[in-house]
Amino acid sequence: MLRSKKSAYTKWADWVVLLLILVGLFALIKLAYYAPAAAKSTPISLGLRYIPYYAWKSVFRMIMAYMLSILFSIFYGYAAARSKMNEKIMLPILDILQSTPILSFLPVFVFGLTAIMPQKIALEIAAILLIFTSQAWNMTFAWYQSLTTIPKELREASNIFLLNSWMRFKKLELPFGFVSLVWNSIMSWAGGWFFLYAAEIFTVNNKNFELVGLGSYIQEAGNQGNFRALALAIVTLIIIIVLLDQFIWRPLLSWSKKFNLEMVSGGAGTETVSWFYPVLRQSKIVLWFESRILKPITASMDRYFDKRLSKNKLIVYTVDKPVNKKVLIGIGIFLGLVLLFGTQRMFAFMSTVKVSDYWDIFKGTLATLLRVFTSLALSLLWTIPVGVLIGSNKRAALVLQPLVQVAASVPATAFFSILILLFIKLPFGINIAAIVFMMLGTQWYLLFNIIAGVATIPQDLRYTASLMRLKKWNYWKTLILPALFPFIITGSITASGGAWNASLIAEYVSSHEKTYSTIGLGSIIADATAKSNYPMLFTATFVMIVCVTCINRFWWRRLYAMAKEKYKME
Repeated sequence: MLRSKKSAYTKWADWVVLLLILVGLFALIKLAYYAPAAAKSTPISLGLRYIPYYAWKSVFRMIMAYMLSILFSIFYGYAAARSKMNEKIMLPILDILQSTPILSFLPVFVFGLTAIMPQKIALEIAAILLIFTSQAWNMTFAWYQSLTTIPKELREASNIFLLNSWMRFKKLELPFGFVSLVWNSIMSWAGGWFFLYAAEIFTVNNKNFELVGLGSYIQEAGNQGNFRALALAIVTLIIIIVLLDQFIWRPLLSWSKKFNLEMVSGGAGTETVSWFYPVLRQSKIVLWFESRILKPITASMDRYFDKRLSKNKLIVYTVDKPVNKKVLIGIGIFLGLVLLFGTQRMFAFMSTVKVSDYWDIFKGTLATLLRVFTSLALSLLWTIPVGVLIGSNKRAALVLQPLVQVAASVPATAFFSILILLFIKLPFGINIAAIVFMMLGTQWYLLFNIIAGVATIPQDLRYTASLMRLKKWNYWKTLILPALFPFIITGSITASGGAWNASLIAEYVSSHEKTYSTIGLGSIIADATAKSNYPMLFTATFVMIVCVTCINRFWWRRLYAMAKEKYKME
């Protein structure tokens, strides 16, 4: 049963959650005032022999962030999809988190952590969490979208077979969402590389914070104008990306083919070619690991959950367990007092900002909003046809898929100083460069979601379209666009959130001791961060979060509800 329209647009939870998050950010800023002076950082050496070690440090941070992201995505998306009550609270939180410019709060977060723990540990945690924020949101949205679009007949079949929650997750939910999770994992790694450049080295108020890694190496090489070191670092990054593609992502994509929803057998054009996947399937070591370790572990988990979970306690997505009203009232009173106190202090803090600065924030919001929607529209123009081509044509996928994975993973931040020099002499050059850079940070969310959407189109529907002799536009209008609509909306939500975050780098660029900036909310936040102007930083971030939350609530969420109701694969 689908949610009613009234419950889909319930607004009270959004604003309560919004206030809670803003009060939390305000508390973090206040804590940053007590941060100790920056300790002496480990210098970044541009010697070529250091590149392998720096690369390993960065890959390790990426692995830790990805493990945290996949666990968060599965548990959070599963909890949000289970019931209406969870959905009303957890989706607004996700909307706000993915739209919060975490990059602007990285220095504040580091200051807050260094006030309570050693600086080296604080820097590592901050870098991993920043990479986590660039990986987790799109995976969570994709996983949630998969759970809420499982065909009704499959859920009814799981009820008939009396599957408990663990077996339902193992046999239905995880297989159904696996293709989308794999493609969004590839995108998450690309997003992690994108923000690695900013996570490992930054300067705030003459306090230098550095972590050795490939991202800091690239930035230091660019700052020193050492193009030989920069080129070798980029080549190393590309080699890592290609190795991951060949030995991890392509085998996973080939294996995920078995989870496609098909009513007929046949060779689909969406199959991903992997030379390493057959090697893994025939390897005696892999077969031994699967039979001696993996299967006993899963069998033990099955027995454990079979005892713990009653087969009669089936998950019904629209039914919530009764909640103790006294507990809810107590929690409500506590949160109300926290919000009342925090909101009062928060607005008192914001009142220190000048009226003229508020006018600048208003103009900057409109300018950034225009850039976000321009970059999103331009990205949709090319990602839809290219995504469909890669997802439906084996030959095209063989050539284009590795290229887009490399292009998505190479951090565009490393080349933005060069882009600025190319565009700065053109009319409106800095604005054009800002839009281009925002596209580089957002278009991949759309492309990978569209490819995943094409891969999940059942082969029997393709055969039916062929039998009906649908040609060109009718084929797209009847099959392709309706099937891709949920994936386009999911990609657009995460892409727009990424565009708002990318505005901090796109609208305010420091290169060779020069700063290039344009009117925009991201530029205001970046400038306030560099100058440690905390009232302006918080006020501009407050406006960005409220603006993005309103757009998500009144635009994207309605389209998301339409995707679940009208374009579900039933």
